[in-house]
Amino acid sequence: MNSDAIRSYVEQRWDESIVPELEAYIRIPALSPHFDPQWQENGQLDAAVEHARRWCAERPIAGLKVEVVRLPGRTPVLFMEIPAANGGRDDRTVLLYGHLDKQPEMSGWDEGKGPWIPVRVGDKLYGRGGADDGYAAYASLTAIEALQQQKLPHDRCVVLIEACEESGSFDLPPYLDHLEARLGAPELVVCLDSGCGNYEQLWSTTSLRGLVGGILTVDVMEPTQDGGVSGVHSGDASGVVPSTTRILRKLLERIEDTSTGEILLAACKTEIPAQRAAQAKAAAEILGDAVTHKFPLLEGTEPVARGAEAILNRTWRPFLEIVGIGHVPGLGGGNVLRSRSAFKLSLRIPPRVDGDAASRALKDVLESDPPYGAKVTFEAEQAASGWDAPPLAPWLETSLAQASRTFFGADAAYMGEGGTIPFMGMLGAKFPKAQFCITGVLGPASNAHGPNEFLHVPCAKKLTACMASVLFDFAKL
Repeated sequence: MNSDAIRSYVEQRWDESIVPELEAYIRIPALSPHFDPQWQENGQLDAAVEHARRWCAERPIAGLKVEVVRLPGRTPVLFMEIPAANGGRDDRTVLLYGHLDKQPEMSGWDEGKGPWIPVRVGDKLYGRGGADDGYAAYASLTAIEALQQQKLPHDRCVVLIEACEESGSFDLPPYLDHLEARLGAPELVVCLDSGCGNYEQLWSTTSLRGLVGGILTVDVMEPTQDGGVSGVHSGDASGVVPSTTRILRKLLERIEDTSTGEILLAACKTEIPAQRAAQAKAAAEILGDAVTHKFPLLEGTEPVARGAEAILNRTWRPFLEIVGIGHVPGLGGGNVLRSRSAFKLSLRIPPRVDGDAASRALKDVLESDPPYGAKVTFEAEQAASGWDAPPLAPWLETSLAQASRTFFGADAAYMGEGGTIPFMGMLGAKFPKAQFCITGVLGPASNAHGPNEFLHVPCAKKLTACMASVLFDFAKL
């Protein structure tokens, strides 16, 4: 393989075609269905899928078939098939995965930037979804295209781009069943929706956390005649009517040690494998203070942990966040004791923990024996189990190392990620013999899901070239 030719071709494609396409994609407010229940009527997910489909269909890739697959009531899937080329094998399949749906807007963007406003500043392309992970379809096809331009072999490839990932991929299992015959039995899975410890080397994701959560609601008084939330004079009622906020705090103490953040539910814990602990230590040695400095902590604020312990906290230990609060007025609220309060809970769970079992345990402990006999309900959302990568095949370990040295000029590195990609767990269960190459461009300060999300363009270019190299190495086996 002529590495310089691959690099040059990939860089040209990114500069001339992919970046402009991603800028147009960023402008599409393609919210995931959890955040846009009227997605079918609004048409933004369809617009994002069509935008990617058009570009993909124009690629000069031999035998490429591009199709938007739709099941009734489900978000669409962009599905592509590429036959083997230049001596590759059609009896082996590589599956490349990504998604096009997005998280909500979020406030706090810098002046001149916004979720639907693409802004290029140096190496960074700002806007929602470019890095998470709208670039995946473009990078996947460009890697294959680069090989064909050099007349290099690759095996049969299928590319699956969903539109429900940010909502837990609840639409995906029906598509996996529907497309089963066309998917085949992938022996290599490539996913570009993950993170990287820095932008200077190729990072492979060794594990992903799962996610359980839902809306915890406390009611202590009868609703108003129209079914609304009632309130009474706080001076008259406090000390007599129990505080819904205090009840919520007491309920959370059942699942979390508030002094440390440790989760108390056994169903949400697992033993950390020795290999993963060793990899966390090695990653911490590479990253140093960047493990914690990647987050914009206020001066004087201390992180929960540092170094390898911080990495293990965010990859192999459960932690709780309150990501939404309901029935609470703003700072202009009056002196009223409210009859209802609600928290939206997001509990990240370690790999190897069963998401459904953890969700049931969470509901049981929160709803049982409510303080003051209050009405407590926990409306659980779709649970997602985490994922622990199977042992890396020697050929893939060698391929990743060589690709990183060739295109990044540094050794490959390995680390778990704290986020959730439900599809990986589904594939791991469905294809237990497959090898997984999970990587991405969500590095320091890229801030996926938050304000000022950006795609580091040079890193994405190098990652695309690395994927071409891995596909080439797989075809040589």
